Amino acid sequence: MKDNLVLLTGNAHPELSRSISKKIGVPLSKIQVFKFANDETFCKIEDNIRKREVFVVQPACRPVNDHLMELLIIIDACKRASAASITAVVPYYGYSRTDKKDQPRVPITAKLVADLLTVAGAQRLITVDLHAEAIQGFFDIPVDALYVMPIFLEYIQKEIGLDDLVIVSPDAGGAARARAHAKKLGPNVDMAVVDKRRFGNTGSSEVFNVVGEVAGKKCVLVDDIIDTAGSITQAATELKKRGAKEIWALAAHAVLSPPALERLEQSPISEVVVTDTVPISSGQKIKKLKVLSVAGLLAETIRRVYYGESVSSLFA
Repeated sequence: MKDNLVLLTGNAHPELSRSISKKIGVPLSKIQVFKFANDETFCKIEDNIRKREVFVVQPACRPVNDHLMELLIIIDACKRASAASITAVVPYYGYSRTDKKDQPRVPITAKLVADLLTVAGAQRLITVDLHAEAIQGFFDIPVDALYVMPIFLEYIQKEIGLDDLVIVSPDAGGAARARAHAKKLGPNVDMAVVDKRRFGNTGSSEVFNVVGEVAGKKCVLVDDIIDTAGSITQAATELKKRGAKEIWALAAHAVLSPPALERLEQSPISEVVVTDTVPISSGQKIKKLKVLSVAGLLAETIRRVYYGESVSSLFA
């Protein structure tokens, strides 16, 4: 029956797509995606996909606009090639942090991206660790919002241990995520929250307080995105000042915009654990950085969607 399942990939993260292909046992279908001399993107699907169920794997990572446009063009090509269904597998949902109108005269780009995907022809979205849960409501098509938490929980239990453990959110907005991790790890695992304030659109922030006991504790900072690493390294510095014994940082999406690597290397964080939702170049693989794969999670989700099985039971 898998003969009716089609996996396609653009140029954003072919390595992850190949890993998913191996795990699910379905080869990547042939596709050309390239730019003409005038910078316009073109694609041609070389295999017959008529009446087949297509999954297009493409994170909206750097360069975000190019990869997002590739995704839209591939989806449109699938629609015009009479695919039976089209699922956009977007491990990293670009523009997710522009999810509300928090200033005058600004866009809600996360909603715009949802509209673009739907108009292009996507009939379902599979994504990982959305910055805001409310983004699911921007879509009028089914959304399977996955979580890397099970992958991180296994890592914490095996590599860090639960003794004297505190799960820490680097800001108030991530408190629910930290609480969920702590709850899953058991009643003896505490949580703490770093209170900070951001300044406009500059990306800078300042730590004001830490709510929770961290002195003499193993502290694990959990977040969805490490971009410039300002927030997470400031939080780590404050935890160290308050007597934290050792500090780890866990985040789903390693965007790692400059000067993230320098900040992480100079920080008191012992290890930074991320996933491969976005490609990480050899130049970004510093000693502190450990990369866990989401290929197995995405492959199993694609399999369950294809066979009409429950996806939510993955996180029960």
